[in-house]
Amino acid sequence: METPENEVFRDSIGTINEDGKRNWLYPKKPSGKYYDYRKWVSYGLLAFLLAAPFIKVNGNQFIMMNVLERRFNIFGFPFWPQDFHLFVIMMIIGVVFVIFFTVAFGRIFCGWMCPQTIFMEMVFRRIEYWIEGDRGKQIRLDKQKWDAEKIRKKGTKWLIFAIISFIIANVFLAYLIGSDQLFKYIKDGPFAHLSTLISLVIFTAVFYFVFAWFREQVCIIACPYGRLQGVLLDDKSIIVAYDHKRGEKEEGRALFKKNEDRAATGKGDCIDCGQCVQVCPTGIDIRNGTQLECVNCTACIDACDHIMEKVDLPKGLIRYASEDNITKGNKFQWTPRLKGYVAVLAILLGIFSGMMLLRNDVEARVLRLPGSLYEHKGEDVISNVYTYKLVNKTVVSIEDIHFKLLSHKGEINLVKNQGFNIEKEGLAEGTLFIELHTGAIKSDKERVEIGIYSGDDLIETTTTSFLGPRSYK
Repeated sequence: METPENEVFRDSIGTINEDGKRNWLYPKKPSGKYYDYRKWVSYGLLAFLLAAPFIKVNGNQFIMMNVLERRFNIFGFPFWPQDFHLFVIMMIIGVVFVIFFTVAFGRIFCGWMCPQTIFMEMVFRRIEYWIEGDRGKQIRLDKQKWDAEKIRKKGTKWLIFAIISFIIANVFLAYLIGSDQLFKYIKDGPFAHLSTLISLVIFTAVFYFVFAWFREQVCIIACPYGRLQGVLLDDKSIIVAYDHKRGEKEEGRALFKKNEDRAATGKGDCIDCGQCVQVCPTGIDIRNGTQLECVNCTACIDACDHIMEKVDLPKGLIRYASEDNITKGNKFQWTPRLKGYVAVLAILLGIFSGMMLLRNDVEARVLRLPGSLYEHKGEDVISNVYTYKLVNKTVVSIEDIHFKLLSHKGEINLVKNQGFNIEKEGLAEGTLFIELHTGAIKSDKERVEIGIYSGDDLIETTTTSFLGPRSYK
């Protein structure tokens, strides 16, 4: 089936030319109201991204994703393998939150909050503008032969890119292994931890490759979010959109002519200047409608508003709007779909908050030793052997740990003496015996409740099974 002429652009992405080769983009440096807003948001998020692994809250790293040791800190709250269910719920909340905002406001996350966009547009691209100049100068420089000027500019840019990539790699490593561990490795010297040094070099190379060469291809090819938005968006979603009714009118877009009454001629307000295309970081023409390459960065809005000012036409030819707003004039509405996402978010947040409130600083497990049977001690005492595991989720040592039976009269004897300590973020394991008087046993499999104390303070409770003779059933 032949593609309609006005839909040909969808047959290929904007970064591929007719020969199927990479079409290197030279986006024009944006300027305007939205770009200024994005700069402030980006600089705030950059400060957060760079500082988060080095901030401590109650001794916990603010954010850490230690996948190897299965330890995670989110906003200063530590999550251990035993808290995996909490971590999963939190990730689900994040996914639903992003879906909700995509349905309501399109790819606003990509254009304003995504680390890839922030680093690319607000760090690496700005350095490129500073060293090589704007769009025209960059094109001329790339076509220029390799003389002293080109070597100096390209070499300086690549060196700065490599240094920044190395810094980002170190920050990324701090998120993975913890800032304290990173500082320890730095103090010990790079060759004392060769495997970490190799990982750091690999991370640096990856970041350099992404920001120096791969660039917008991450958003177009590698990131699945652009394809996801095609499923999530509808005619009521607020996106960066071209007002085709106003821009095309009856006669379509046309070049600007001084002192021309465009309303009388039926020509659209779009003067076909191409500035929205030149400023786009992913190389698309926003006038073709919603496309997966669009990251809602608003650069085209600023460029178009600037042109509209020059030709004395109203701003907003490209703006944040829904398809319904453009074609029917409808304002933003809370649809049943959006209300459903809000309800799901509220339920998940309620569940997560409740679980966080019920979460203890110590995780305790007491399990019967596999394959072991009960044992008679004297005429009136039955003994079972258990293994215990205690996890201290805090950053302070917990002292004088001992066990007490809460549900039955009896004794708990540890293989080592009661009153041991658990180091901060540490683990204590061992063996204990629970001894019950025969008069306290009502069945051959009792559920006993055990209290774990630090001094006189009850810090955790757990239950386990206790086997006795069948005659007590």
